[in-house]
Amino acid sequence: MEMTELTALLTRDGLALLDEVGQITAAAEVAKTVSWLRAAGHSPDLVSAVVGQAHLRARAQAKFGEFADRMLFTRAGLEQATRLNVATLHAVRMRQAGITHVSDLGCGIGGDALAFAGAGLAVHAVDADDVTAAIAAYNLAPFGEDVTVSHGTAEEHADAAVGAVWLDPARRTAGHSETQRTAASDWSPSLDWCFDLAARVPTGIKLGPGLDRDLIPDDVEAQWVSADGSVVELVLWSGALARPGIRRAALVVRGDAMHELTGQADAEDVPVRELGAYLHEPDGAVIRARLIGDAARMLEAGMLDEQIAYLTGDAALTSPFVQSFRVRETMPAHPKTINAALRANDIGRLEIKKRGMDIDPAAFRKKLTLKGSQEATLILTRTPAGRIAILADRV
Repeated sequence: MEMTELTALLTRDGLALLDEVGQITAAAEVAKTVSWLRAAGHSPDLVSAVVGQAHLRARAQAKFGEFADRMLFTRAGLEQATRLNVATLHAVRMRQAGITHVSDLGCGIGGDALAFAGAGLAVHAVDADDVTAAIAAYNLAPFGEDVTVSHGTAEEHADAAVGAVWLDPARRTAGHSETQRTAASDWSPSLDWCFDLAARVPTGIKLGPGLDRDLIPDDVEAQWVSADGSVVELVLWSGALARPGIRRAALVVRGDAMHELTGQADAEDVPVRELGAYLHEPDGAVIRARLIGDAARMLEAGMLDEQIAYLTGDAALTSPFVQSFRVRETMPAHPKTINAALRANDIGRLEIKKRGMDIDPAAFRKKLTLKGSQEATLILTRTPAGRIAILADRV
C-alpha cells in the first residue's frame, strides 16, 4: 500500500466503503469488486486500497480472528505479524514480570502492541516505515492515551524506553508487498545492537526460529514457540523477563491450549533402542530447543536413531510435546513391499511422514496404490539397521 492509497482510505467515506465491501476471499471476486467500485465513481487509489484491504482482512482471520475486520494491514506486515494468541502470551509474561510500560521498537502493523495494550500495559510503538506506522496508529487507536505511535527507528527511540522493550528486527527487505529474507548482518536494528540493549533493559527479541544457536547470548532465556504444529518464532528474553534457572524453553500452542517444556540447558539425549509399540515425533519447538531428551524421559522412550528426531517406546503414554503413533508393522522402504501392506490392511487414505531420508512424500505417494476403506500413517525413516517404513496409526 502506498501513502496515497492509505490517505484515500483513511476518511469516513473510505472506511465505510471498506466495511461495505467486507472480506474478499477469492481471486475471482477482485476483478468484480474493482469494476463495481470504479463504475460507482471511486478514485483508483481508493479502489486499490479498499480491494487490497478486503483481501488482507480475509487472510488475517487466521492470525487475528474477529479483530481482523477492524484492522488495516500491509501484505508484508501481515506476513510478519505475531499471531494474536501468541502475542497475548508475550503480554502475560510482561505483566507477570511486573512490567507496566513497554516500548515496541519495530511494531509493524501493531500485532504485539495490540496484545500488550489489551493486557493493560502502556505502550509506545515505533516503526521506521511511514505507511506501516500510520497503519499501526489506526489499529491501536481504540486504546486511546495508553498507546502512542511514532514514525522512526528503534535506535532513535531506545533512550526514551522505560519499563521493558520489545524488538522485532526487520529480517526482510523493505516494502509493503513482496519482500525477501536477509542475512543477520543486514537486519535492522542489528543483532549486536539488540543484544547490547537487552543487556541493559528487560527485553524480548522476536527472531526467526532457525537462528544460529551460536549467536544466542549465554545470559538470556531462549524460547522457541510453535503454533498449531508450526514453529513460528524464537524469543530471547533478558533481565526481569527471563525466568530464573531457565535457558531453554519450548512453548507449544494448540488452539486455546498452551504447554511448555523448560530446561536449564540443552537436555541430555537418551539412548537409542529398537522400535517399540509406539513412535513419537517431538514438536518442532522441542527439537529446536534441544529438549528431546526431557520429552523422551517423560514418555519412558528412547531414540530410534541418534541422528533422527524420532522417539520410541512400549508405554502407552503421549504428551502435548509430541505426536504419537501406534506401530502396526514395519517393512523395507520399497514401494512394492509397502503396497502389499496397504492392500492387506485395506488402506485407502494415507498420511506420509519422513525423517532422515531423501524422499519427496508427494512423489513417493504416486508410487503407491490406495484403494481401501481404512486410513493410516506411513513413516519413512532411518534406523541403525537401515532405512525402514513404519505403518502406524495416530494416537
